[in-house]
Amino acid sequence: MTENDVRNLLEAVRSGKLGPEDALTRLKHLPFENLGFAKVDHHRALRQGFAEAVFGTGKTPRQVAEIVRSMLRKEASTHNILVTRADAKIAGAVKRVHRAAQFHALSGVITIERDREVRGKGLILVVSAGTSDIPVAEEALLTARIMGNRAEPLYDVGVAGIHRLLEHRPLLAEARVVIVAAGMEGALPSVVGGLVAAPVIAVPTSVGYGASFGGVAALLGMLNSCASNVTVVNINNGFGAACVASCINRV
Repeated sequence: MTENDVRNLLEAVRSGKLGPEDALTRLKHLPFENLGFAKVDHHRALRQGFAEAVFGTGKTPRQVAEIVRSMLRKEASTHNILVTRADAKIAGAVKRVHRAAQFHALSGVITIERDREVRGKGLILVVSAGTSDIPVAEEALLTARIMGNRAEPLYDVGVAGIHRLLEHRPLLAEARVVIVAAGMEGALPSVVGGLVAAPVIAVPTSVGYGASFGGVAALLGMLNSCASNVTVVNINNGFGAACVASCINRV
């Protein structure tokens, strides 16, 4: 439930279109709804500006589907729904709950788009160092869009061919926030940080050979960035990067 949902509910009570008891029924589970295996936070959008996302890993398809069903059950709510780290089985279960659910197989993201309003003030640019980093970048891109931002991709522009990045300097300069997903040595966020005035959110990915240690090498490289406008999220955490970018883009 969003702030606008609450306002509409109160207006309906004031105008007599909705009785106090009906309004109370709708508000009964506003803080959270206990499903036994999960407590769905219906208050999240009102509190933070966007609804709770569902992390698919470790949950059964039935559990994810029931959480989504709970989020859809709120009659007054029209917020978007996002499931991350899902697979085809989870996607099938969610699709049976809501036909409009879209499964983005490359990133493992499921989206149900019910609110198309753009609330972000500027462009969130999502950059990937290589093609292998695109799944993580796509998670960030889809998350940013479902949270009400204008977000665009710029893929395969890593430091091994830096001319590919420099060709897009006007686009980089336009961005209000830049998310950069990179594996291997994790150098690209520092390069991007040196080219733009915007905040750069670095996402280390687990792409690389043995000494990359599943993304730890990229993480350490990004944490030691000499570009002062670079901050870092966890390995493969495109979702978290997009959440922070969305907060910045709304300020």
